[in-house]
Amino acid sequence: MKEKNKIKSAAEKLNMTVSDLNKDRYILRLYITGTTSRSILALTNLKKICEEYLEGRYELEVIDLYQNPSLAIGDQIIAAPTLIKDLPLPFRRIIGDMSNKEKVLFGLDLKEVKGK
Repeated sequence: MKEKNKIKSAAEKLNMTVSDLNKDRYILRLYITGTTSRSILALTNLKKICEEYLEGRYELEVIDLYQNPSLAIGDQIIAAPTLIKDLPLPFRRIIGDMSNKEKVLFGLDLKEVKGK
């Protein structure tokens, strides 16, 4: 029985360590539609926010729905631009051109929205 507890304890420690490693790492996907003004604005705004608040702690994948429309199905994309935050949990979806900095920061769990 002691051996099972040791194994369980070791597994829990490993899970916590992996969880801690990913806690500060942001995995983001931005779905855009070609080089439209809204797509370019969303990408520009998001990069500014990421560099200011997440420098060196994020991965951003940009997916052009014109080139890869089938990728929208998996994340159930119904509008573009849409930002998906996979990690850290909780999963979040932000729709728009990312010009509302407070909304984006709140969606990324980086800052509380004023007035709440």
